Amino acid sequence: MLGLDGEPLRIGVLTSGGDAQGMNAAVRAVVRTAIRLGARPYAVMEGWAGAVAGGDGIRPLEWDSVGSILQRGGTIIGTARSAEFRERAGQLAAARNLLEHGIDRLVVIGGDGSLTGTNEFRKNWPSLLEELVETGDISAQTAAAHPVLMVTGLVGSIDNDLVGADMTIGTDSALHRILEAIDDISSTAASHQRTFVVEVMGRHCGYLALMAAVAGGCDYVLVPELPPGKDWEEDMCSKLKAGREAGRRESMVIVAEGATDREGNRITADDVRQVIADKLGEAARVTILGHVQRGGRPSAYDRWMSTLLGCAAAREVVSMEPGSEPVIIAERHNRIHRLPMMEQIAATRAVKDLVAAHDYLGAIQARGASFGRMLELFETMSTPPAEPATDAGSTPSASDRPKRVAIIHAGGLAPGMNTAARAAVRLGIDHDFTMLGVYGGFPGLLDGDVRELTWADVEGWVGDGGAQLGTRREVPTIEQLYALGRAIELHEIDALLVIGGYNAYLSAYRLVTERDRYPAFQIPIVCVPASIDNNLPGSELSIGTDTALNNAVVALDSIKLSAAASHRCFVAEVMGRKCGYLSLMSGLATGAEKVYLNEEGITLAGLAADSERMVESFRSGRSLYLVIRNERASVNYTTDVLAHIFAEEGKGLYDVREAILGHQQQGGSPTAFDRIMATKLVAHSLELLACALKRGEPTASYVGLVRGKVSDHPLDRMNDDLDRDHRRPRHQWWLGLRPAVGLVSQDIGTLTLQDVPDFGEAVDDAAS
Repeated sequence: MLGLDGEPLRIGVLTSGGDAQGMNAAVRAVVRTAIRLGARPYAVMEGWAGAVAGGDGIRPLEWDSVGSILQRGGTIIGTARSAEFRERAGQLAAARNLLEHGIDRLVVIGGDGSLTGTNEFRKNWPSLLEELVETGDISAQTAAAHPVLMVTGLVGSIDNDLVGADMTIGTDSALHRILEAIDDISSTAASHQRTFVVEVMGRHCGYLALMAAVAGGCDYVLVPELPPGKDWEEDMCSKLKAGREAGRRESMVIVAEGATDREGNRITADDVRQVIADKLGEAARVTILGHVQRGGRPSAYDRWMSTLLGCAAAREVVSMEPGSEPVIIAERHNRIHRLPMMEQIAATRAVKDLVAAHDYLGAIQARGASFGRMLELFETMSTPPAEPATDAGSTPSASDRPKRVAIIHAGGLAPGMNTAARAAVRLGIDHDFTMLGVYGGFPGLLDGDVRELTWADVEGWVGDGGAQLGTRREVPTIEQLYALGRAIELHEIDALLVIGGYNAYLSAYRLVTERDRYPAFQIPIVCVPASIDNNLPGSELSIGTDTALNNAVVALDSIKLSAAASHRCFVAEVMGRKCGYLSLMSGLATGAEKVYLNEEGITLAGLAADSERMVESFRSGRSLYLVIRNERASVNYTTDVLAHIFAEEGKGLYDVREAILGHQQQGGSPTAFDRIMATKLVAHSLELLACALKRGEPTASYVGLVRGKVSDHPLDRMNDDLDRDHRRPRHQWWLGLRPAVGLVSQDIGTLTLQDVPDFGEAVDDAAS
């Protein structure tokens, strides 16, 4: 790629404003994609301060300059807020210093303030050049070769405050930090039956506070978008008191740092503590999480998504023409989107104006449909049910009794099953259902191990790994169907909520297809996807997948440290059966050089080329090489076989070791993402059951998340979406991301723009 001066394009990348986990992944992707496209990337150090200072503040970057940074928090190129850059003199210095290196294209990673300042600089660029020519700081030829500044933005903000994007860089990692703190605080709070007030970041956006409250099973939340009414103190204290009376041992209030009352007066964590002391006579404890939310390693999501954003930003800025308007590259529904920069920033800044104008509904809607929905769900799940009024001596008829909905797990264990069961019980009670727990899957139902679950019974389940109800992989056999029908009748089960994996879907499908023979199966049934394999139809993601991915990434990070110290190749085996989601995404998130999938298979010719590339890499000075293999990528080319082939080809140049990650991928507490998704999917499922029971129709569905929206599909048409031979969906959106692995991990030649995919279009093509 050549500029107007006939030289390769020079691209500057800078991080500005507050740091966010995942910035390094974005920087790495920008740099390496630019190199693959024939451009020359430069780091503008310490944000705009580096551009103003010049000299060593602007440095050329090579491929290896951004090696081994995916797992690091913060930003390796530094960030700062530059007061000098806001002045004309500072912008003149920045323009002069950028032009010394021939840079007229920038990828800026920061918040709305950073991007606004960048756009002002872009608009001032022509006049800045005129002044620099007049003062003799640059030549007229230099000005003519770089007449405009072309800018692409990425939003790095843990607040998740960009209107139009689902998740900004750093948000998921910040939620990880918050949930870790809440889970830790909950155990000590429960031990002493204490109340804790936790303040989280979010000056104008309550996303972190709200999602942490939902995922942490908290009692009350204060967010900027919905200031509480004048009686909020009484409302909060009554909620806390009711929770304790319903069986809670601890209470937790989450306060966003930007929370205010309706008069605009700030509500601090200490204000909340004082209210609790005055009205409940309890000495609450305050924990202000502060900058711990910005720190630590990025989550798996903030690595792989930031990588895609960086690739797309480099592609965008390289392809921009002088008249192109600046854009923000953002994520929506697991797809890369181009958003007009200043329109989105204006919409983002308008939210606080909506709050100031008391247009709280408008502010909530600006945050997206999911934000308002989660506010509703939090209110329902955090409020204990009122005691029902009963007439003495009256016995309800069968038609008047509450409908009995049974929760059953089936298939392999998935982190988040307990979160889903808890949400089902509490939301089901709000629908006036009697909620039943089936212990031990379908075998447990056959054995009659069915018990009623109350609001208090599921207290503490929100963050527990494993499955309190137990799960079994057995699919009911034809011979067991009669007994299964009798068990449903015996326990007066009116509807089934099946939460589980592939075998859970097969079990429910069998009940539906046998309805003509067994009338007991003529009840509403809904399947909720919970599988670490992410291999279920009708949903782009399953409950448990994000947790498994993060578990795999943590293990692979440790493996990479071992490999780097020993001049070693690791062949790591990742779960997923015949679905390669975990393998591909863990490869993207850890910077693996090669990923083998069942969807692609393994060939001898491919192995020969991969071995040759590996040998050449080590000869060129590489100290580690990570290969990830899906556990069923090939019947014959096993992990052991691959390791032996690579070792033989290396001839002692490097060591080769195997690492089978195994069942640690199923363990641990569910991530915030899995907890939130479990809540959304179960809420929709219960609404489906409520409608079906009200109409008296035995509908059967499976729910899922598709293009960012919760949807449902008829269970009897499940095979339309399913590849039964390979136990995975027919169309898998994430397959469109496969080229990203090689793009940013292997420096093997220059590419054209057409060779670098538009990952938004690629994902849509794979999904359809």
